[in-house]
Amino acid sequence: MFRGLDAQRLVALFVAGLLLFNFPLLALWDHDIRVLGLPLFPAALFLIWALLIGALAWIVERSPDTSPGGDRH
Repeated sequence: MFRGLDAQRLVALFVAGLLLFNFPLLALWDHDIRVLGLPLFPAALFLIWALLIGALAWIVERSPDTSPGGDRH
């Protein structure tokens, strides 16, 4: 299915997600600050989550394994 560089990018994205949603880095956002009226912590969680999904979609959609007919081999 995914080989080479795309597989490496997916693994790197998975590891980045693990690190970003784990304690040491997640604690950076736990402050009593508001951004556009929202607490910083949930806003940062949502933004990180959305960026990871966007990166995943970008990696999967630009995969060169897709033939012009849309069938994957």
